[in-house]
Amino acid sequence: MTTWTTRAETPADVAAVRAVNVAAFPTAAEADLVEALRADPAAWIDGLSVVAVAPGAPVVGHALLTRCHVGDAPALALAPCAVLPAYQRTGAGSAAITAALAAAGQRGEDLVIVLGHAGYYPRFGFAPASRYAISAPFTVPDEAFMALRLDGTGPAPSGVVRYAKAFGILPG
Repeated sequence: MTTWTTRAETPADVAAVRAVNVAAFPTAAEADLVEALRADPAAWIDGLSVVAVAPGAPVVGHALLTRCHVGDAPALALAPCAVLPAYQRTGAGSAAITAALAAAGQRGEDLVIVLGHAGYYPRFGFAPASRYAISAPFTVPDEAFMALRLDGTGPAPSGVVRYAKAFGILPG
């Protein structure tokens, strides 16, 4: 069992983060998305791009949280999450996601949205966003569009999610 170390992305990690995303997905679209989000000061939040590394290993995993909005309330979007194929199913992705969510919580963030596998993300506490009256700006199965409250002391924002421009999702 590998013990993963997680940390915030540094400028020295930019090429490695791109390489992880290029290797993990069929096209470079997710890697290009990370770069576009990194260049958008309205979306990028320093410290919420997290990498996973092991002793003697390069960056093998990456999880990214960027600014989105639910109605008019600030929230975070978890996307993309990627792991080098040789390290998938070793816990590197889970370690990066857990660390990113913890960093967001420490910053006082309350709500994270993810579009993903309904069998994977609930392990982090995600539940269907519809439970919070949160909806996607596109058609998606209810179980795949999820939300996680990090704080939960006040009322949850509700409404339609507005993603950063880099996602290319126009408001409905």
